[in-house]
Amino acid sequence: MYAKEKAENDGGKLTLFLLLPEVSASERFVSCHPTLKTRIHAQKRDDTIRLFDRQDYYTVHGQDAIYVANQIFRTHSVIKHWGKKNNSLSTVNLSHTVAKTFLREALTAKQLRIEIWVPEGGKKNPSKFQISKKASPGNLQDVEELLFTHSDLLSSPLMMSIKIVKKEGALTIGLAFADASVRQIGVSEFVDNDLFSNTESLLIQLGVKECLIQADPKEKDVELGKLRVVLERCNVVMTERKSSEFVSSNIEQDLTRLLKGDLASTKPELDLKIAMAATSALISYLSLTSDNSNFGQYTLLQHDLSQFMRLDASALRALNLIPNTLEIGQSKSMTLFGLLNRCKTSQGVRLLAQWLKQPLVNLHEITKRQDLVETMVDDSNSRSIIRDDFLKVMPDMHRIAKRFQKSMASLEDVVRVYQAILKLDGLIENLAAVAAEGSVKQLLEDRYTSKFQECAKTLAKYSDMVEQTIDLDELDKHNYVIKPEYNSRLQELAASLAEVRDALDTEHRGVGEDLGLELDKKLHLENHSSYGYCFRLSKTDAKHVHNKKGYIELSTLKAGTYFTTKDMKEASTAFQEGSEEYQKEQNGLVKEVVSIAATYTPVLESLDDLLADLDVIISLAEASVNAPIPYVKPAMVEKGSGNLVLKEARHPCLEVQDEISFIPNDVSLIKGESEFQIITGPNMGGKSTYIRQIGVIALMAQIGCFVPCAEAELPVFDSILCRVGAGDSQLKGVSTFMAEMLETATILKSATKDSLVIIDELGRGTSTYDGFGLAWAISEHIATEIRAFCLFATHFHELTSLAQEAPQVKNLHVVAHVTGSSDSASHSKHDREITLLYKVEPGVCDQSFGIHVAELANFPESVVKLAKRKADELEDFGEAESTLPAKYSRAEIEEGAKLVEEVLRTWSSTAKNGATVSDGDADVVMGEVNMDDDVRELHHLKACFERFKPQIEANGWCRDILASL
Repeated sequence: MYAKEKAENDGGKLTLFLLLPEVSASERFVSCHPTLKTRIHAQKRDDTIRLFDRQDYYTVHGQDAIYVANQIFRTHSVIKHWGKKNNSLSTVNLSHTVAKTFLREALTAKQLRIEIWVPEGGKKNPSKFQISKKASPGNLQDVEELLFTHSDLLSSPLMMSIKIVKKEGALTIGLAFADASVRQIGVSEFVDNDLFSNTESLLIQLGVKECLIQADPKEKDVELGKLRVVLERCNVVMTERKSSEFVSSNIEQDLTRLLKGDLASTKPELDLKIAMAATSALISYLSLTSDNSNFGQYTLLQHDLSQFMRLDASALRALNLIPNTLEIGQSKSMTLFGLLNRCKTSQGVRLLAQWLKQPLVNLHEITKRQDLVETMVDDSNSRSIIRDDFLKVMPDMHRIAKRFQKSMASLEDVVRVYQAILKLDGLIENLAAVAAEGSVKQLLEDRYTSKFQECAKTLAKYSDMVEQTIDLDELDKHNYVIKPEYNSRLQELAASLAEVRDALDTEHRGVGEDLGLELDKKLHLENHSSYGYCFRLSKTDAKHVHNKKGYIELSTLKAGTYFTTKDMKEASTAFQEGSEEYQKEQNGLVKEVVSIAATYTPVLESLDDLLADLDVIISLAEASVNAPIPYVKPAMVEKGSGNLVLKEARHPCLEVQDEISFIPNDVSLIKGESEFQIITGPNMGGKSTYIRQIGVIALMAQIGCFVPCAEAELPVFDSILCRVGAGDSQLKGVSTFMAEMLETATILKSATKDSLVIIDELGRGTSTYDGFGLAWAISEHIATEIRAFCLFATHFHELTSLAQEAPQVKNLHVVAHVTGSSDSASHSKHDREITLLYKVEPGVCDQSFGIHVAELANFPESVVKLAKRKADELEDFGEAESTLPAKYSRAEIEEGAKLVEEVLRTWSSTAKNGATVSDGDADVVMGEVNMDDDVRELHHLKACFERFKPQIEANGWCRDILASL
């Protein structure tokens, strides 16, 4: 029998009621406040998942239940229906393990929000529910300890807030971001273009997960619409907030409470008024001032966009920098992060991801990183010892420090830090022994050794505290307890418990003797979850206590028969009461120890940063050494003053793939000579790989890593901008071509002469003529106006004539070996055998071999034959329409056209008037009466040709015109 539905309006607050009838849990059903009931029953699939905590499991209802059934269980058989058939509620039960796995995926990969509802009265009154925890992709504070371990997150979830102010046609962007894991608030304020290029770069640099924006004030509809497009492209969740929250009236007061150290009023960041307004909205949304543990713990910094290389969302995808959480089954080596990640600490993993999104532009800092990597490459012994014996055992200090500050840490956390401190002396010794000389030796000393020594000195007192308070002998049994002798009351309780345990053992022996049963083999003493300490016999031996005086049978289960005695029951009760009192006393001491440990938080965070930096340097060295062909140290030159020259360059991710023998290629981008390169060649010939690998190598060099080349010389780039492959997004109203144009517009507006631009197949999303026109205009603008290093892969072979107009443009092509003759009348050129060599050489390729690729893709034979026939027909038509090779400059063509026009005009004039045309000393008389009209016209034409012959022979375009006639 089902319980009746009950709804109540509790002061306007949404509450959920569940009456618990005396039936199984599967027969229960939810009845709730009308508003919430509507949300559960009839809601469309929104971006919030609501879970209800049933103590031993979780439930989801309505559309959430259907979503979970589809995403987790892949079947609807798990859906139960609570209530009557005509008004039932879809429900799915989730175990704690399944619920945590689902929530991790929902918050990271699926970019959803979650709410966890719990009984308002706890176990005693489970009829009323209230929201206990809320989380979103950028705000995981409530669920961080519940859902995530140190290795679950690639980077800290970052929340950002953006305010836009438009003055005199210029957009000023004020933004703030918060990283709750390291308790840091950052601000930035800058002028941006109408495509929000700088904002996009900053979103990529910081790895933002969620962004607060103003709720559509009418005067900012256009700007906010463009901002939404950028946020969607960067896969950032948007949260709208009232405009009234984006004001800076109380920001100084809030920052004074949150920041540590100096007064907030002395911070220069307060002068950034628009950024401070965004900061106010961010603090309000995260409720930072409502948590006392945040007071005096945050730091404020100003993020300078120009400190790092600018990357757009397209570059992030094109260069395969970071794993895509939405892509299932992605191989580790398919991304640059997966390839370079040899880190042994979770903080190192997060820092590597940050370095990949924030390549340096300061040559001095790049060189220092490369010197450190080179030192670790050369000293393989020290590298292995530091990596495997020290870094491997280091815990995530930032997360432990945060638990210390929130008083959520356990003795295990305290001990893990202690064990890490014990390793510091050995780490310092091995760092001092690294084989390095001169400036590099000093760099190691300044960057690591001296700082580790300072940390070890400060943390020595921490070690003393742990040794005095924690029973280290119990660690082998995985028991984390306070030493009894540390506290007199604890010592008394420990002695009392020891006496009770002796009494339990005495009773065990006495019962064994009385029943004549061997201890632990026949007669077992167990601490049962329901009965406390009691005895257990197998069902076969249970006859020894049946109906025997003095023995109290408790229950008979599959494991056997449980029984006790009066003395055992008293001893068990005494032990339980004593254990509770001992645990209560110990908990108080644990809090005291954790509070002392929390005072070392600043030192632990500094130590964490050092460990992460060292871990990444060694990881880069490890990846460089263990590549199929070891990487080399690149020679870097200042921004704007060098060339990009690579010998035997390879794509680092492709060369490690199984069954691939990678073909290396040389690269030479020389300022003023070959800074703009047009690459043509067959489909599947390696054009995209060639241009992308150059971008990857440039980025690797600027994070301080070695690169996959035999030799490498590179300038420092201020940005890498890509237009490689575009996809539809119909839900966002963006077509393939529109996405392509948006990405290209970003390049044209933000590229400088110090940028690296990579463009692949621009113009394919529209008609051939429009596409070629756009490709030519964009190429010419980049080559002649921006003058950035640019690699342009295309199938518009006519584009290669740009090299005739701009000396800095160079044509390259990927080589394909063609066998079989196309001269035979019975064979077209589409019938030839093609072997792709993946080599890039100077010159132009005038064929794409697309039908050959279709054959490789196992197209039906009839379709391939039809494609070949139609392609031949179109090419014949094109040749009949124009037989001129695209090898003459525009000036030469224009000069030839004028000459032809003049010849024809002169011929027409002389033929009409019957004039005599002189050619040197000879006279050719025209207009004779006895001549036929056709013969007379031919005489006129020959006379004109003889007159203009020297000029015609001097113009190659005209010569080809005559040859075609």
